[in-house]
Amino acid sequence: MSAELSDLSGNVAFVSGASRGLGEHFAEVLASAGCDLVVTSRDRGTLELIQDRIEGVGRQCLALELDVLDYESIQRAADRAVEHFGKVDILVCNAGCNRRKPALEVTWDDWNLILDTNLRGSFFLAQAIVKRSMLPRGYGRVITLGSVTAVNGYAGLAPYGASRGGIKQLTMSLADDWGPHGITVNCLAPGWFKTAQNAVLYEDNEWVEMLSNRIPVRRPGKMNDLDGALVFLASESSRYVTGQTLLVDGGISGGSVRALPKR
Repeated sequence: MSAELSDLSGNVAFVSGASRGLGEHFAEVLASAGCDLVVTSRDRGTLELIQDRIEGVGRQCLALELDVLDYESIQRAADRAVEHFGKVDILVCNAGCNRRKPALEVTWDDWNLILDTNLRGSFFLAQAIVKRSMLPRGYGRVITLGSVTAVNGYAGLAPYGASRGGIKQLTMSLADDWGPHGITVNCLAPGWFKTAQNAVLYEDNEWVEMLSNRIPVRRPGKMNDLDGALVFLASESSRYVTGQTLLVDGGISGGSVRALPKR
């Protein structure tokens, strides 16, 4: 394969929820691959260190406040990104949240927060960026964030799993909508990775051991396990791939469904 197919030099990438965890890592990986970046978070101040690191490797970086629960905030961020760089080539809809609870304890507000952040926010952010930049230029790479919970069921994650299942379906629908316009839409779906949202689980060594025994490669994911899939979906290498959900989960979704240990 030509190295040019995975070279992202000259591209502008927009990453939501970039102040920590997967979003922070995605922004740095895309910068390393050659992208200039738009990094966003509800708290712009938390993005300053990330902006410094990206600019430290010779890339331009615009840090913006964005709350995906707020329609007008989405429109402002999309406007600023396109005004600043003139385009957005790659969009990573990463912003998300979770409240881990037994199904009988999930409240109306829990449900709305999780679905509105993860699903509605991703849709309207993608709509805003595609409308302003990708559709007029006839080119774009939209990457939604899914999860192994979209294909396997796990106790305590009912609203979260529903939101990620919705993302999987949304990805297919948007791919059909926007494919004729040179825009691919794919879902990157991690398995069990330690992030700020679930870090407390990984403090329990026994739980981690039991989890690892349920994953065919016998360990949870490490951040850099996602790098190849991210760059692939963002690059020309994936030009004939759209509407797909790429699971990066160590194989846990490929075998029989086995309940995870409770904590």
